[in-house]
Amino acid sequence: MDVRHLELLRDLAERGSITAVAVATHRTPSAVSQQLRTAQREFGVGLVEPHGRGVRLTDAGRLLAGAGRDVARVLAEVQARFDEFRGEPAGLVRVAALPSAATLLLPGVLAELETTAIRLECDDVDLPEQEYGRLATDYDIVIGHSLHAGPPPGAEGLVTVALAREPLDIAMRAGHPLADGPTVTAAQLIEVEWYGVPLGYPFDVIRLAVEAATGRPVMVVQRLRDNRLVEALVARGDRVAVLPRFTTPTGHGLELRELAGLDTGRHLLALLRPDRAERLAVRHALASFRRHAADIAARHGRGPGHPSDAGGPGGAPGQPPGAEGAR
Repeated sequence: MDVRHLELLRDLAERGSITAVAVATHRTPSAVSQQLRTAQREFGVGLVEPHGRGVRLTDAGRLLAGAGRDVARVLAEVQARFDEFRGEPAGLVRVAALPSAATLLLPGVLAELETTAIRLECDDVDLPEQEYGRLATDYDIVIGHSLHAGPPPGAEGLVTVALAREPLDIAMRAGHPLADGPTVTAAQLIEVEWYGVPLGYPFDVIRLAVEAATGRPVMVVQRLRDNRLVEALVARGDRVAVLPRFTTPTGHGLELRELAGLDTGRHLLALLRPDRAERLAVRHALASFRRHAADIAARHGRGPGHPSDAGGPGGAPGQPPGAEGAR
């Protein structure tokens, strides 16, 4: 049984098409198709069948794709033990992170890993929470988010590691009428205009919760992705927005207030493919993310007018999912 054939089937299961596998593995679609035909001859069963304009795995193909994941994890465990035997972890660790989480964690992690033989390469990616899981196909560590504890949609089969729980507050300009008290209520927020996020992004759940609590629609005048842009707009007008507490710079015209009576925390989490979670360099990088997340949560857990609302790290590399994530 050729391990390379199992890897091909695993890739096809994860990426969904021969073309996508070809792009990811730097081959032509015809070369991938040729390997697939060779695998079918050697296994003696049909591994794919026509589906629409492409192909999909048969029952036999899905069984062997799952075996490919198991083999990849075992090989990664062996490599990790050998790396430990040889000494210091080394190598490239590719990371994809939502921009606000990268802002929060990446400077400290990079500084810590500068003294090691681990090289971190990070892409900032802003997506709806259910789409972060698919990035684990191409990255060693994916820093995502969710408004709910536990693995987010799309993270099935991935190792999920909790990093921190970050409160989401209502941002407003200094001197705004709602800034008079330490908190704001859903009823107050119905009376003002909002800068929102695109539909499907986690912060929009706060709007839905306010509407559910009041039975009235929120006045969303713009839907924007970039937190820095939202901060600049909020600081210069009377509209409000939902922004994360740890990475939103207050002062200089911007204030944050807790939303009373509603749970508005987001969970920052790491998503990893099980085989990559076994790599020694990946485990060391993940441990650094967890340490810095815990330090930041402890440092920012209590702000002016806010009760302590920080969560520490949970989960561990190589353990089953049980964690967190948001925008």
